[in-house]
Amino acid sequence: MKKTVYFFLFSFTKNRFWAFSQMGINHDLIKNVNGLEFYKLLGSGGKTGFSLFPDFSTYAMISVWNNNEDAENFLRTSKLIKSYKRKSNKIRVLVMEPFHSHGLWSGVNPFKIKNPNIKKNSKVAIITRATLNFSKLFSFWKTVPDSSKAISEAKGVYYFKGIGEIPFTQQATISLWNSLDDVLEFAYKSKAHAKIVKRTRQEKWYKEELFSRFYLLKDFMIK
Repeated sequence: MKKTVYFFLFSFTKNRFWAFSQMGINHDLIKNVNGLEFYKLLGSGGKTGFSLFPDFSTYAMISVWNNNEDAENFLRTSKLIKSYKRKSNKIRVLVMEPFHSHGLWSGVNPFKIKNPNIKKNSKVAIITRATLNFSKLFSFWKTVPDSSKAISEAKGVYYFKGIGEIPFTQQATISLWNSLDDVLEFAYKSKAHAKIVKRTRQEKWYKEELFSRFYLLKDFMIK
C-alpha cells in the first residue's frame, strides 16, 4: 500500500511557551484521526539542530498516512493545525513518499513499503532517528560538530535540521537533497561520514535506529 508522509515544521517568533507546552498535550487531537498510521511530535536543536541546546522557535510533527485524501483532510480541518496557524508565524509542509527504509522507531518501521515507485529527477528527503544507549551519550555528542560539518559541506544538500522526541537520548535529523545521486555520494564517498558511521557500529551507540529515504513531492508554506 502506498504511504504518504506529511512533515510539518512550525516556526515561532512569539508564543514560544505555548509551542513548548503543546508537546505533551496535543495527542488527543491527532491520535485517532482517520487514515493516520503513525505520528510523532518533535522539538529541535539550536542553530541547524545539531546542538545540545534546544531551539524554542522551531517544532516539528511527522505523520504517516495510508492515503493522501485523509492527509489533505487533516491539513484542511484539523483543530491541531488550526491552532498552530493562529499561534505560529509560519508552517512549512513537506509531502513525501518513502522508497527505502530500514530499522525501527518505537518498535515499528512506519515508512516501510513493498514495491516502491521509482521517480527519476526527484528531490530527496532523508530521515535518520536513534535512541541512544545512556552509556554512549558522551561519545555521541562529542561527534556532533563533525557530523554537522560533514553534512553542511555535502554536495546537493540544501536544508538540514536536528529534531528529537526527548532531549539528549532520542535524536533524529531531516535533510533535503537535490537528487538521490547527491545522497549516495555523501553516504559512500564522504570520509568524515563513513568514520562516524563506523564508530556507531563498533561502539554500539544505539538501542534503536532507523534510516529512511523519501521522494519529496511537495514543499510549501501555509499560514
